[in-house]
Amino acid sequence: MAFERDARQLLFKYQCVRTVNMDDRQTTTDVILIGAGIMSATLGALLKELAPDWNITVVERLASAGEESSNEWNNAGTGHASLCELNYTTAKPDGSVDISKAIKVNEEYQVSKQFWSYLVNSRLIRNPRDFISQVPHMSFVQGEQDVQFLRNRFEAMSANPLFNGMEFSDDPATLKKWIPLMMQDRKPGTPIAATRIEAGTDVNFGALTRILFEHLQSKNVVIKYKHNVDDIKRTRDGAWELKIRNVDSGAVERRSAKFVFIGGGGGSLHLLQKSGIPEGKGIGGFPVSGLFMVCQNPEVVAKHRAKVYGKAAVGAPPMSVPHLDTRLIDKKESLLFGPFAGFSPKFLKNGSMMDLLTSVKMHNLVTMMAAGVKNVPLTTYLIKQVMLSKEQRMEELREFVPTAKSEDWGMVVAGQRVQIIKDTAAGKGTLQFGTEVISAADGSIAALLGASPGASTAVSVMLEVIGRCFPQKLQAWEPKIKEMIPSYGKTLLEHPQLIAEIHASTEKALGLSAELQLAK
Repeated sequence: MAFERDARQLLFKYQCVRTVNMDDRQTTTDVILIGAGIMSATLGALLKELAPDWNITVVERLASAGEESSNEWNNAGTGHASLCELNYTTAKPDGSVDISKAIKVNEEYQVSKQFWSYLVNSRLIRNPRDFISQVPHMSFVQGEQDVQFLRNRFEAMSANPLFNGMEFSDDPATLKKWIPLMMQDRKPGTPIAATRIEAGTDVNFGALTRILFEHLQSKNVVIKYKHNVDDIKRTRDGAWELKIRNVDSGAVERRSAKFVFIGGGGGSLHLLQKSGIPEGKGIGGFPVSGLFMVCQNPEVVAKHRAKVYGKAAVGAPPMSVPHLDTRLIDKKESLLFGPFAGFSPKFLKNGSMMDLLTSVKMHNLVTMMAAGVKNVPLTTYLIKQVMLSKEQRMEELREFVPTAKSEDWGMVVAGQRVQIIKDTAAGKGTLQFGTEVISAADGSIAALLGASPGASTAVSVMLEVIGRCFPQKLQAWEPKIKEMIPSYGKTLLEHPQLIAEIHASTEKALGLSAELQLAK
């Protein structure tokens, strides 16, 4: 008995020592990417081309890549190039239209297409049709005032080489050819108009994310799925130490890196706060959830092939612009309509109900309170959206598709988006509707916050991260960057010939030039 007791005690001591050693285990690497979404995938792919000998580790708390915001069912799949998104263009008092933001977003999307083309041409991506297809992009409006706005917008954009090929029509017969499903049984009398560009794209960002991570794994990038970053802090030597927990076993390890990128979608704000960098102070976040209506009835789907964007309702956030989209997911066509906004305090679809509350700190409390006061119309709008029944949502859909039947349309819960709240020149607690890179002064850590246009501009945003965080490397890396992205360092509008060349080369590489219909 005494021998057995001594043996058990010895085994217990061994297990305790082993647990301590496991918990204190530390591995040093060059780069740690937090989150296995499109942003980390893009940054990892860029860095592996620029510095192939660097050791990179990816930490993802879910079981696979691209399961949150990048997942194909959690976003609209629009290759955002400002071809159809009316919220990227604004009317001036004199009736003319400011297209400066549209130009910026379009140029950024061209950067993404160039990098994807490089990966295809280098045989690092085998089949681009696994993630990108050509789908016309259209804007659609009703009423005299909005028709005039769309006409003015068309005149401004069609004169710009970035938007070459844009068409405008307010003729019902022409619109019936462009969008037969939307024109079927539409009551006459209300002025309507649309613009169209055939060269728009549908992008499966979930598939692209998974493709990029398969490529990174082949380059010996360590990817730790089902691991959560519980804490992040600065070490004495200037590196960053991450406390990483195995979601299943609870085992803890510590990894340190010279550079950390926080690309955890809505979860990035909490990790940015834990880092303690001054640049992260005073920033808050407001979560907005979304729903899409989905139709997979082949007879209905066959009558519509476009991404058609309308105008957002008064008081609605820009991300709530209604649109009817052709989608190709898992080689199957469907239609999505939405998004319908909702509210959840979660910062991630798979997050915690405490996310919003725990994001409020002393340094951002006043900013968050100011945002609450300033955004009462948004709060009212979200409450109304949450209360909508399916039939009420169907009535909104029938503004686009007059013949829509309830039995043909189901609901899918889309991803969570966290809009940035910060103090700006416009005042305290200003709600931001774009993406923003927050980085430490020494470039050792960076985080991506915000939402749309997000994934479509991932390459441009990650080049910004590289420029901020590795300025000492840029001169040596520039030739390789220009090989991957020929327009790097240039403004496309100042080089109209380059626009034509990029359009031709990317359409060829991505299989878009000859693809006038979605793959069946």
